Amino acid sequence: MSKFESVPLEEDVTMITQLDTNFGEYDVRYEKWSWDGIVAESLIFLTEDIANITDSEIIEQIRNSTLSPKSDEKIKRGEEFTFVNFNFNFIAD
Repeated sequence: MSKFESVPLEEDVTMITQLDTNFGEYDVRYEKWSWDGIVAESLIFLTEDIANITDSEIIEQIRNSTLSPKSDEKIKRGEEFTFVNFNFNFIAD
């Protein structure tokens, strides 16, 4: 059973890619998704795993990784999961 099995998915989001993997020392779920003309990527952490590091530290690790964010990162810490969304691209209709 995946640690990320209960990650919520918004009803109108289309999942392009989803992979449970590692990011450094952390177990994460990587997602690439689309919603309302936007394609973006997410790293989802267990909130308890990153409780002792700041948002800035998480962003710095992502920026220094092979993920190569091309847009501002958005972080949302929840009780169970922390979402880091990045590489927002607008697609034409």
